[in-house]
Amino acid sequence: MFEDSMLIWVFFIFLFIYPQMIFKYRLLQRYNRIKQLEVSRGSRVIVMIHRQEQLAFFGLPLYKFISIEDSEEVLRAIRLTPENMPIDLILHTPGGLVLASEQIASALMEHKAKTTVIIPHYAMSGGSLIALAADEIIMDKNAVMGPVDPQIGQYPAASILSVLDKKYISEIDDETLILADISKKAINQVKDYVCHILKNKVGFDKAKQLSEILATGKWTHDYPLYIEKLQNLGVAINTKVPSEIYDLFDLYQQSSNQRPSVQYIPAPYGPNSEPKKSKSNILKSISKLLNNK
Repeated sequence: MFEDSMLIWVFFIFLFIYPQMIFKYRLLQRYNRIKQLEVSRGSRVIVMIHRQEQLAFFGLPLYKFISIEDSEEVLRAIRLTPENMPIDLILHTPGGLVLASEQIASALMEHKAKTTVIIPHYAMSGGSLIALAADEIIMDKNAVMGPVDPQIGQYPAASILSVLDKKYISEIDDETLILADISKKAINQVKDYVCHILKNKVGFDKAKQLSEILATGKWTHDYPLYIEKLQNLGVAINTKVPSEIYDLFDLYQQSSNQRPSVQYIPAPYGPNSEPKKSKSNILKSISKLLNNK
């Protein structure tokens, strides 16, 4: 009876420790890949990925390890970087606090060496604000950025402000009037900041025009700005994403005990080869993928 109870306790301890071991192993893999990327590009590489990652204990979340304190860590990484060393910031984010985004953007602007923001998939809202502050933006050909119009609570500031044009003041409640006042200030603040970070790149008049387009609610907040759209607006985009970026990005895939909603053979196919002729590559890629999980 005693031995059975000990086995049960050992089993539970293992279930608790195993996710932590996987967590540490995954971090080590990421650090190694980041170091390899730094050596190949001769830069400080900073990764800011807002992807919901969890390690499960009986199916319940145990860790959420991409946090809201990213801005503090990014600023610290920039402070630890020599002024003559380029910085590559890899971004994958739906956005966040305007204050945090502006702090990161300002730190990139102040860095004397070249700063590059690399977007493998998307950088919306505050992520777009950060990207605009960099000397160069590198995007995957299908990646997107987005508008930077401020949000007040759960509503776009521009939408709250539009109420004033559709109703008489006497018909609007006090809370909406207060929110409209805050919205007007928020839009003006973001417009001023966008103009500030762009004026030295595109000139004051063009920067002012872009700030009006991006910060005033011309589109919905989740409107995707693809490369062609950004280039038409006057934003310079480089589409040559280093292959090492994708290798690093693969290490941030979320583990799941559930049936995946997207499945494919994780192997590159040659342009003139049939899938069945790539069996060895398929097996190697699957093995690599399982080792990364």
